[in-house]
This record gives sequence, structure tokens and C-alpha cells, in this order.
Amino acid sequence: MNVHPAARTGTALLGVAGALVLAGCSGAADADTGKADPSPLSTDATAPYADGTYTAEGSYRTPETVETIEVTLTIADDTVTDVRVVGDPLAPESKNYQGQFIAGISDVVVGKKLDELEVDRVAGSSLTSDGFDQAVVKIKDEAATAAE
Repeated sequence: MNVHPAARTGTALLGVAGALVLAGCSGAADADTGKADPSPLSTDATAPYADGTYTAEGSYRTPETVETIEVTLTIADDTVTDVRVVGDPLAPESKNYQGQFIAGISDVVVGKKLDELEVDRVAGSSLTSDGFDQAVVKIKDEAATAAE
């Protein structure tokens, strides 16, 4: 079968373009948008923390949107005794993942020391944990300041 050289060149260019598009997708959640993320992922705050109930928001990027969750932690003796997460998803897929995360987060964090919390994945939801971890940083800062 004879194929015109221009057709082979076009096919090769299309293959390279496809590979570049796929390579760009692999880091979509971590893509540099040129904007600084205002929510730190770590803090210098450490125990002791003041007992109480604290609420903070955290956000995370999905391929479609930036989503926000509200996290409420109750702390006693530097330990999480209760957790509540409220989501307001923008994308339909985010609603599903946030629901899974909310349903499973209590089993992961209740009973743990606040300084030990770093959630990676809950019930198959990995991006929501970024927002959760951001909120925990804010809560740690607030609870440490309240303990001073």
C-alpha cells in the first residue's frame, strides 16, 4: 500500500500533538495558573491546642473547577473528637466525590491527634482531601492561637 509522504508526515505530527496533549493532562490538578494559592498546606502550629469547635474552608482544583468545602473539627486534649464536612460542589462529578469523602472522613480522623492529620484519599476521593488539609491548617493555627 503506497501512502503519500505528506500523509505520513501529517499522521506523525498528529501523534506528537496527541502525546503533548496527554502529557499536559497528567498534571492538570497541579497546573501552575500563575496565581498564588492563598491557602497554605502546612503550618508551624503544634500542640497544645485549645479545646473547642473550629470551622474553616479549604479549596482544591479539579480538571473542571475550583471546589470549596467547609470543615468543622471538635478538638479535646489535642485530639479530634468530631468532624463535619459540608460541600457545595460546582461540578456534578465533584458532588459524587465530595459525598464519598464526607461519608468516610470520620473513620479516618476521629480519635487522631490534630498534629497527625494529613489526609490523602478517603473512599476513592483524592482531590477533596487537598481542601480538607488546607482547612485543617487554618484550624490548627486558630486553635494554637487560642491556647496561648
